[in-house]
Amino acid sequence: MLSDILSRVGGLSWTVAFFVIALGIIVAVHEYGHYIIGRWSGIHAEVFSLGFGPVLFKRRDKRGTQWQLAAVPLGGYVKFLGDSNAAAGQDAGAMAGLSAEERRHTMHGAPLWARAATVAAGPIFNFILALAVFVGMIQWQGIATGNPTIGKLPAYPFDGPSLLVGDRILSIAGQPTPDLEALAAVADKLPAAPAVTYQVERAGQTVDVHGPHPMPPLVKGVQPTSAAMKAGIQAGDVVLQAGGQPVYTFDQLRETVGGSGGKPVDLTIWREGKQINLSLTPERRDMPLANGGFETRWLLGLSGGLMIEPELRHAGALESVKLAAQQGWLVAKSSLSGLWHVVTGAISRCNISGPIGMAEVLGDAARSGPMDFLSILATLSLGIGLINLFPIPVLDGGHLVFHVYEALTGRAPSARILGLLMTVGLAVVLSFMAFALTNDLSC
Repeated sequence: MLSDILSRVGGLSWTVAFFVIALGIIVAVHEYGHYIIGRWSGIHAEVFSLGFGPVLFKRRDKRGTQWQLAAVPLGGYVKFLGDSNAAAGQDAGAMAGLSAEERRHTMHGAPLWARAATVAAGPIFNFILALAVFVGMIQWQGIATGNPTIGKLPAYPFDGPSLLVGDRILSIAGQPTPDLEALAAVADKLPAAPAVTYQVERAGQTVDVHGPHPMPPLVKGVQPTSAAMKAGIQAGDVVLQAGGQPVYTFDQLRETVGGSGGKPVDLTIWREGKQINLSLTPERRDMPLANGGFETRWLLGLSGGLMIEPELRHAGALESVKLAAQQGWLVAKSSLSGLWHVVTGAISRCNISGPIGMAEVLGDAARSGPMDFLSILATLSLGIGLINLFPIPVLDGGHLVFHVYEALTGRAPSARILGLLMTVGLAVVLSFMAFALTNDLSC
């Protein structure tokens, strides 16, 4: 009993720690965007705060900005000269006592271009953070050369001589595989079988060897907060049986789980020479489709792929940026599509998570390894940047709408209208937060 309690406390501490770390990084980058572009635009920052509430640490720099760490690590803010509060409201009394030159250094007295650039910088810096993380991951991991040459082979329970690292796969079951794309296409269409014949080029010779199906029931990844993650399944595990039947391909595993109707599925797992018997209950999930829609499936939270890990090469700088931008675009498109489908009722509201759900995802990702954690960090940074651009008063997007109105009409919205819109915007944001938190507790 005591060990179970300690395990839960330790797991909670781990989850909270990595949630605070990730949120702190994302908020710091977002607010630094506001700060540095404001500074370059001639707007003076009085306070740069990570967190809210009682101040734990503070230091004033040579420019007069107070840098502080506060007790509640759930956000942050930059308070510019002339602001009445952290939400960038105007302090009319303080503004009245400033000279024309001093007013130029406030958020409310600066030129329109300076105010708009300062506001937009927060979300843009979130996008830059996501892009930088994706670029770093691509640089670290490398990308496939496109050749059907084996770079790495996972441990797999297959008897007899088989594939080796360095083999160039010429064909599978008699079907040519001139490149990696062709290999993947052949593997995807190959019928399930306990073993297939590979023709490989090895040490300058062409030889035939037997091996597992090229799309085996090998766990390549485990989704955070999934049934598989909760059951302790790890990347590298091999599913030998599902529902009492042997499985030779990942598609067989997917079909068995998908046809379960949500009932428990018995699995036999192979891990480092040992067999583990588990019973997992699939969870209903809405998965994005290539056409932009969604499909509801029963899932354990496992991902598969080719048995081999292909030969890799180092990606160039421009190539890495291009690939990272493509990845970011897919994440953004999928996120916005998912939000729209939730709003229209096309998919479950449980697809939107609040702080508890995000903390669990980050904690599980950190347990899976640094690459998984960084991937979720980048995705979350991109999502927060997108949300902040929504045209809702109190968010950066709402302020940008006010600036557009000012640019078109030559005057800012009246203080009364601005106050009303800010109240409405705050109500919308708080309602959304309550909705997300409710999902965390009920889904």
